[in-house]
Amino acid sequence: MTRNFIVLTAAALALASSGCEKLKARDNLNRGVAAFKGAKYADAERYFLKAVELDPTYVTSHLYLATAYVNQYIPGADSPENNRMADNAFKAFNRVLEMEPTNIVATASIASLYFQKKEFDKAVEWNKKLIAIDPNNKDAYYTLGVIAWTKWLVPDREARNKMGMKPEDPGPLKDKKAREELKAQYLPILNDGIENMKKSLEIDKDYDEAMAYMNLLIRYRADLMDTADDYKKESEIADNWVQKALATKKVKAEKAALKSGGIVNDVK
Repeated sequence: MTRNFIVLTAAALALASSGCEKLKARDNLNRGVAAFKGAKYADAERYFLKAVELDPTYVTSHLYLATAYVNQYIPGADSPENNRMADNAFKAFNRVLEMEPTNIVATASIASLYFQKKEFDKAVEWNKKLIAIDPNNKDAYYTLGVIAWTKWLVPDREARNKMGMKPEDPGPLKDKKAREELKAQYLPILNDGIENMKKSLEIDKDYDEAMAYMNLLIRYRADLMDTADDYKKESEIADNWVQKALATKKVKAEKAALKSGGIVNDVK
């Protein structure tokens, strides 16, 4: 038996073994998908882990594994097991990005997970990364707008409380000095949020959720205006966005009803 024959035989056996491992990996992946569809996420996790172990080069297995972790994560629940699920999801999605740096699903999922964890600065960072690789991603722009409003929501309420202003009291914030300090910090954030919401609506002019948050961004920004007249103008613009959102929802409901043959009630 020649040395060349031995080498070739060993190579053939290694190739056959590799092919067998990949077949087993696909089988585990398919079993995991079936479990996932049945909402058996822990079972799906085990199958996907095995698929990754058998064939670590297959991106789809890593994506499914990360998604199985995400579906076992409960936003807002602070427990070691829940935090472990989030950490495992981050690791799995980042593994995908090591293999495919511009993978949109992994990037969007990391951005979404940071948003769910209320780590807003990280969520902003990852939504901007998502936009860099997917410039027409309306949800990324929308989320940036939502984060901008969320950052201002609590400071605005606290400022109103300190100034003895009820939520329904017209603005702007009464204390000029405090208002100017808050304006310096939050007005650029709110303006960026409005611009991002505009971009999401440029991509999808019927994005009614973006319209609703456009209303909130402008309505809450009004508290930072200099005069009552400016506050009123901002509030009127916000009201217009409310009407646009309601009208769009109604049209969508009517189209859906026509498609299904159902009856449309007035959208409130």
